Amino acid sequence: MRRLMIISLMLFGVIAYAQTTVQGKVVDENNEPIPGTNVILVGKAEGTTTDFDGNFTFNTSEQPPFQLRFTSIGFSDFLASVTSNNQTLSITLSEASTLLDEIVISASRTPERIFESPVSVERFGLKEIKNTTAESFYGGLQNLKGVDINTNSLTFQSINTRGFATFANNRFLQLVDGMDNSAPGLNFVLGNLVGMSELEVQSIEILPGASSALYGAGAFNGILFMNSKSPFDFQGISAYGKTGITSQDAAGDNNYYDFGIRVAHAFSDKFAVKANLSFLKGEDWHAVNTLDLNNLGADRTDPNYNGLNIYGDEVSTLLNFDEAAGFPTGTVGSAQVSRTGYAESDLLDYDAESVKTDFSLFYRPFADDFEIIYNGRVGRGNTIYQGANRYSVKNFILQQHKIEFRNKNFFLRGYITTENAGDSYDTRFTAINVNRAWKDDVPWFTDYATAYIPAFLGGIQQGGLTREQASVAAHAAARQAADTGRLIPGTPGFQSAFNRVTNDGDLTTGAKFIDNTKFRHINGNYNLAHLIDNWADLQVGGSYRQYELNSGGTIFTDFDGPIEYNEYGAYVQLQKKLLDDRLKFTGSARYDKNEFFDGFVSPRISLGYTAGERRNHNIRVSAQQGFRNPTTQDLFIGLNAGSAILVGSAPSNLDRDVRTFPVSQSGQGVIGQSTVDIVGRAAYENAYSLSSVLSGAPEAVNTSIIKPEEITALEAGYRGQVGKFTIDLSGYYNSYKDFIANVTVLVPFYGTAGDGGLSLLALQNGDRQAYQTYTNSTTDINSYGGTIGVDTKLGNFDLGVNYTYAELDFDEARFPDFRTNFNTPKHKVKASFGNTELFKNFGFNVNYRWSDSYFWEASFADGDVPAYTVLDAQINYSVPSIKSVFKAGGSNLLGDEYFTAVGTGNIGSIYYVSWTVNP
Repeated sequence: MRRLMIISLMLFGVIAYAQTTVQGKVVDENNEPIPGTNVILVGKAEGTTTDFDGNFTFNTSEQPPFQLRFTSIGFSDFLASVTSNNQTLSITLSEASTLLDEIVISASRTPERIFESPVSVERFGLKEIKNTTAESFYGGLQNLKGVDINTNSLTFQSINTRGFATFANNRFLQLVDGMDNSAPGLNFVLGNLVGMSELEVQSIEILPGASSALYGAGAFNGILFMNSKSPFDFQGISAYGKTGITSQDAAGDNNYYDFGIRVAHAFSDKFAVKANLSFLKGEDWHAVNTLDLNNLGADRTDPNYNGLNIYGDEVSTLLNFDEAAGFPTGTVGSAQVSRTGYAESDLLDYDAESVKTDFSLFYRPFADDFEIIYNGRVGRGNTIYQGANRYSVKNFILQQHKIEFRNKNFFLRGYITTENAGDSYDTRFTAINVNRAWKDDVPWFTDYATAYIPAFLGGIQQGGLTREQASVAAHAAARQAADTGRLIPGTPGFQSAFNRVTNDGDLTTGAKFIDNTKFRHINGNYNLAHLIDNWADLQVGGSYRQYELNSGGTIFTDFDGPIEYNEYGAYVQLQKKLLDDRLKFTGSARYDKNEFFDGFVSPRISLGYTAGERRNHNIRVSAQQGFRNPTTQDLFIGLNAGSAILVGSAPSNLDRDVRTFPVSQSGQGVIGQSTVDIVGRAAYENAYSLSSVLSGAPEAVNTSIIKPEEITALEAGYRGQVGKFTIDLSGYYNSYKDFIANVTVLVPFYGTAGDGGLSLLALQNGDRQAYQTYTNSTTDINSYGGTIGVDTKLGNFDLGVNYTYAELDFDEARFPDFRTNFNTPKHKVKASFGNTELFKNFGFNVNYRWSDSYFWEASFADGDVPAYTVLDAQINYSVPSIKSVFKAGGSNLLGDEYFTAVGTGNIGSIYYVSWTVNP
């Protein structure tokens, strides 16, 4: 009995020790509540936030006395002493000009001020969402320093930091409440198409550099974290309605709608639920560029015309008119001729749409910070994706379902992400196969040649034309003759062929994009600080992921069923403050293993020192290594993209891709057969470099199969408060090893590359096929740059200016076939000016962005992106009596259309008005 009493008293002491509770309310100097205020236990990685009414409840195992730090964007931080259990605090925060007291979690997986974060980090919270000038909070992220947004379409914006990205940005990770919402088969994030409603967002954090040491292979060039509101802290019904117009020269003025509703309720201190629904609809940016990719100075009279946003004209062949007619060489001549294409507007409807839903259950079995959470998210949308071709993404669905267990010291979550391509299709293959559905290539080119020869001879002999004049006229007549009966957009015949092609997943006859790929993911983290008496912040964690590729052989080489493979990792991190808490050391290391490659260790070390009598200057340095595993497509793609066949280089994939090609009549005479079978392995082991063939000196190449990409990242920075000015600057240097990129090669249909005979004859006869291989660079690729941001207050006005510099260091002359896809302007300037309270309940904000010109490099098309200037602005008016905010604004108010990538539609202007209730 005595032992039982001692044990009971010990348990009672532990329970009592764990039940220190502090509650209260946080308001501003006008006695208005401040929602989202961070409440942090000084010296510990523990905290909470205030709800919409400024109220908070904080539970801790720490015994009084201790101190709580209160921080909120735009306010000075405040220290409050807690001297007893169940104490109630009334906190009033005063306005401040510093932005450095904002609390972030992503940089170290533990709450800390931006001021002392070991690496660069950007934050976008409730205040920024309210004041954003863009039509959406996601679009507003492009005003952050060091952040680029490449606009693919109205509903698909791709975030990038520090370069090396196309729209398929697989070097940038996006986590929504801890879940990677990359499309599993596409390997990249489709912006916020299937992400989070703005009513649900509590904060967004962006790490613009390598973060593999904590977040694994996907966190190579940056991470975006979207964190949602808890139904315990943000309750009630919230809604918004937004409408306006999009304006573009090519599309005219079109209606734009965006609506959303959020419902959250805590039935008790143990159980709460929330649900969200948002719907966006508008006209996408029309892509109408008719630039001839084969001959930049030519017009559509060029017989081999290949328009940028014209599809189907990629099908081209060399017609030898003399050989066809039996004339001596030089009588009529020969010409490269392409089929007549269709404009992009004939092939898709530009209907942009996004529908996002989610539902969550929160259960706190002990009415404390231990939670069990179910979260289900389903997003559906229509957009345009530009990869190797332009894709009409229709009724695309991404689902995520998560179970998570967590408290202030740990989390364990498991989730599944699945995608369904819906009714999506490839516009280029739609055009090609609609053409072929009416008349196959051989008879079309035969008709062309048959009409050209007499027209050319007649023009010279009867018309008295020069050979050049006769050729132009004959080509026009030949095209008209070959196109007689061609399917015309808008007619029943065209629509019937279009429907048939876009519902066929075989790219030899159809264009449907089929993908039901998924991945399963488990990860966890435990902070051991409380077990070592908070001597340091010590965290351990790990993850496991299994991919299941399922495209029915239309994207991947999964002809015989889904392809599965897995990867896993584990990490540890130690943070320790020294020298009167002025010096902060962070050290971490992570081990990751993909089943196809050797394991990799990613270490990171950083030091931060807080200087000044008022502790208002922080200097930091960090060094880390990171890596990126090849994507699912890098490994197992097997796709004919028209301009080239894409073949992934997983060892087991090289022999899975087998294709049959016709051989020219000249080639048949050499090898005695009309077709050949080419295995994907030939692209890596029996090919010529494309650039050498184009230069007239064919050079055989052996392309190494792919392996993980590595990065060594060095960074230094300073954050400080100097008078009324907040300064945040950083510089980085990235060195890449085994940089993953693509090399285009030509595979001869006969002979061995480099044999000096038969294979060269194959090239001469046109008996070769372009392949895009997935490999690693053997040369050094480096990049470097920096950012500086200055924020201040001029009276009650907020003013901010930032500048970003980015540079690529790569010897392109030595490696002309290697494509880095840096795709980043060297110079960018952004500025903001606003006032949240110009007069009572009225505020405004203006954003300015200027981007330097840069070269865009991608598989769809290369070219220069001109410099552009964008001005966005908004005004807002709050009506507290009905808990509403009214806003009117516009993006690209100057009306100067621009584009961020070659091949997309020009970005016009958006004008909108909105009403948000209970934001």
